[in-house]
Amino acid sequence: MKLKAAFFTSNPSNIDYVYSKGRLEQVKELFEVCPEVITPENFTANAAALRDVQAIFSTWGMFSFSEAHFTAMPSLKAVFYGAGATDMFARPFLARNIIVCSAWQANAIPVAEFAAAQIILGLKGYFRDMRCLKSPEDYRRHREFSGVFEDKVALIGAGAIAAKTEEFLKNYQIEVVVVPSRPERRTVSIEEAFKTAFVVSNHLPNRTDNQKVFRKEHFLSMRPGAVFINTGRGAQVDEAGMIAALKERPDLTALLDVTSPEPPAADSELYTLPNVHLSSHIAGSMNNEVVRMADYVIGDAVRWLKGEALLYRIQENMLLTANS
Repeated sequence: MKLKAAFFTSNPSNIDYVYSKGRLEQVKELFEVCPEVITPENFTANAAALRDVQAIFSTWGMFSFSEAHFTAMPSLKAVFYGAGATDMFARPFLARNIIVCSAWQANAIPVAEFAAAQIILGLKGYFRDMRCLKSPEDYRRHREFSGVFEDKVALIGAGAIAAKTEEFLKNYQIEVVVVPSRPERRTVSIEEAFKTAFVVSNHLPNRTDNQKVFRKEHFLSMRPGAVFINTGRGAQVDEAGMIAALKERPDLTALLDVTSPEPPAADSELYTLPNVHLSSHIAGSMNNEVVRMADYVIGDAVRWLKGEALLYRIQENMLLTANS
């Protein structure tokens, strides 16, 4: 006899998006699934059907539970979250010994792929060469770039994304320095990383103590022609200071997939500075990549049903630090 499960999210279209390409059907083969996606608005109307539910499948839009939610679901044993960070909802479940599994490792892959690609192009001087190439003479004028061979890259942050990025970069003969977010774990300071690396790539976790840690003086200290990549959070950069430094140092390049606010205000100089390259927060899982997140949690659901060890289970001590 199958255990009962239900899909939960504030935005039901996210379920169709993430659990597409047959993944929704895979869950239904494993569990007896409630026919309606559960939202904050329809929870009470479906409360009777939820009393025997033992597993929740979710993704972006998973909402926080109140005591009333837990009371209505006395049989709940596990939450399988087909997305990344669980900090916004996980603690009340963990406090009740309800298993929480997340696809945070799956979501790290496309971000790391994106960062690694930009790092290699940055080392090669591609972005600066591209914006400087305006005439035949420019073919011979811009040769002061670095190169992929035996140069230094600094990854700021030591979590899943940084680890996966470092793994991808092992195919290249470059020096990779990892700077953890926690100062007590560092062997290299952020200041030294900015001064010595040709490419600095931000992968800090989204914590309040990491806001505006990258300041004007960091950018001004960078090597000639150096590159800064941000796929972390825009708020981790002192944006006004960065803009001032980029105006003072037109040789630098900033590749920004995230900003604060997002998108930048209509009058932001980020749109007009020639040494800024913006992308619209596309590094994370999107389109066909999101299905991989469903695969990770469905895999853990299968292991849970078999009584096997779970690969992507979240523990209390991982919250806020899993990506640090």
